[in-house]
Amino acid sequence: MADGFIAAGQAEGLAIRPGDNLDLDARLARMAGDSAEFPVVLANHLPMVLIAMTALGATTAQCDDFAQHYISANRLLPVPPDHRRIDAGNWRAHLGGRQLEGDYRAFFAGEVARHGPDEAIATYLPALLPGIAASALHALMRLAYARLRGDAAEVAIALGYWAATYLPLGDGTGAEPDTDDPAEIFRRLATEPSYAGLTSPSDMLWHWLRAAAAVPAFAPVVDWLRIGPDTVGRLAATSLALFAATSEFAALHAVTGTHWVRLVGHDGAGGSDLPRRFWQAIAAAFPYMGRPALPSATQVAEWRAQPAPPWPEIHAAACRSLDEHDISLVFSAWQEDALYRDPLYRVVAARQVKLIA
Repeated sequence: MADGFIAAGQAEGLAIRPGDNLDLDARLARMAGDSAEFPVVLANHLPMVLIAMTALGATTAQCDDFAQHYISANRLLPVPPDHRRIDAGNWRAHLGGRQLEGDYRAFFAGEVARHGPDEAIATYLPALLPGIAASALHALMRLAYARLRGDAAEVAIALGYWAATYLPLGDGTGAEPDTDDPAEIFRRLATEPSYAGLTSPSDMLWHWLRAAAAVPAFAPVVDWLRIGPDTVGRLAATSLALFAATSEFAALHAVTGTHWVRLVGHDGAGGSDLPRRFWQAIAAAFPYMGRPALPSATQVAEWRAQPAPPWPEIHAAACRSLDEHDISLVFSAWQEDALYRDPLYRVVAARQVKLIA
């Protein structure tokens, strides 16, 4: 495995792979015709949330209730038709063209059918990584769940989604990396005067990412972090501490996102550029978070020691929730805890579903 990536996930063997749960298979097949975003350019979480709910032990009725609520609340749209405008010769030229989602899906469906999902990912992911902020990291999420599930059709959908919503944050200055500590990137941005009073055209996270990346001081951020065998674990620990301190929306995506990075990169897919580009996107979200101070090691230890219910109780609470971020956070925290054995994952998950304060 390249760059010390850790095995794909602790959900191996749960009833989430094609053929393991026919009800889930049927749901995902029906949802394959839905666009990956809904008005106005917000990420469609439904396929991934139903996979997570199934892994967490949700009943058929709970999955039905969540799906009905989500579809009713969010006015999901069909994927645009394929007009055969994307091919191997021009697919890079139209990255970020949301109106081409159907064309990109069809192109990648052909590539997955021709080469297999793993080879298609290995071939196309390097060129997509500079746009990892696509749909505020949710294209990464969809690809991660596709890999976890081993679902070739979902891999094609995810790659098409990523290409159509591709959002570059800059290619850096070419400077040598100078820190192993992901938190150091936050410390530097916290004192950068250019970010005082930064605004965005809207409150959508991906608009904030784009605005933060447009500040000239952001250009070297992608260069700063030195990538090594323990980088993904460091990203996970820093994200967890940040979310424990803030319970903030973008910080939640840092915790879930480190899980997605691990799923996508478990076999070296994306190489060292995957964690580097992911952390660039999280750094771009830091102004959106209000540039909070990271907690001390003493404070983190105190939170870690806080009593929290066992995972089955947390799972049950998440499966009763109609909030997609509750379910996503609990699933990722459970999976990361299974690997890193950090009790703080259980604490933040229990907080998220309001089992503890």
